Amino acid sequence: MNSFEENITFVIVSFKSSHIIEKCIKSIKPHIKIIIIENSDNIYIKNYLENKFSNVKVIIAKENLGYGKGNNLGISKVNTQYAFILNPDVFLEENCLTELYKAKLILQDDFSILAPNHLNNYGFFLSKYNNFKKEIMEVDYVKGFAMLINLKKIIYKEIFDENFFLFLEEIDLCKRIKNNGGKIFVIQKSKVQHLARQASGDGLNIELCRNWHWMWSLYYYNYKHSGILTAYRAIVGKFFSSIFKLFFCLLFFNKKKFLIHYYRLNGLFNAISKKPAWLRPDDI
Repeated sequence: MNSFEENITFVIVSFKSSHIIEKCIKSIKPHIKIIIIENSDNIYIKNYLENKFSNVKVIIAKENLGYGKGNNLGISKVNTQYAFILNPDVFLEENCLTELYKAKLILQDDFSILAPNHLNNYGFFLSKYNNFKKEIMEVDYVKGFAMLINLKKIIYKEIFDENFFLFLEEIDLCKRIKNNGGKIFVIQKSKVQHLARQASGDGLNIELCRNWHWMWSLYYYNYKHSGILTAYRAIVGKFFSSIFKLFFCLLFFNKKKFLIHYYRLNGLFNAISKKPAWLRPDDI
């Protein structure tokens, strides 16, 4: 184990992800520390994973804290220089940490976040930059499913804004880092595989919760960083689209899509009313 790996702790926020999280853990070298925040009261998963994997510590949150607050709890237990934020449905390719280590040496530790590339590339995310073929590419933001945070470069007591429950927390973090002169990089040759939306399942209540929080977070993010006019501009098209689709679904008795757009509008109205992001899957 090199000194870089000794200085990494993985933080994985899980919500009833026992069906997939073992594969995630197995993709990480067994000598590297892993902290799992289980956003439920499932003590069984703690006992099972800690007995099976000697490098894993599971903290039972006893409630659904969400992505940001859950990661903050995990990071508060980290005593290494780097916290590697990872979703339960992400698997490291064999070269992931090796390529991040090479980038760290080249950058001489002058970074706030390093992010591995997706197995099939970030797609549109990379193509927006003229130098997208560079192996180390400075960017404005990275997606939160896999990112290495250099805790020595972060000045915030709470890394993630806990007002978010789901969506845009990592984009908010990246924006604050960039506004303070921090540097964020994607490392092209460092690869992970992300199964997307597999961590907590795809039941209707999960889908409705996602739609609710997407609209809440979209308004809150834009209001926080750019003010009320920008926030309204960000949501106005989606507002009228959901209104139209709501009546269309009602007309044609499409209950599922009706509920989706109802929850989207409800999330938006809660954000505009400055109510917290309160909705949880169990509330539906």
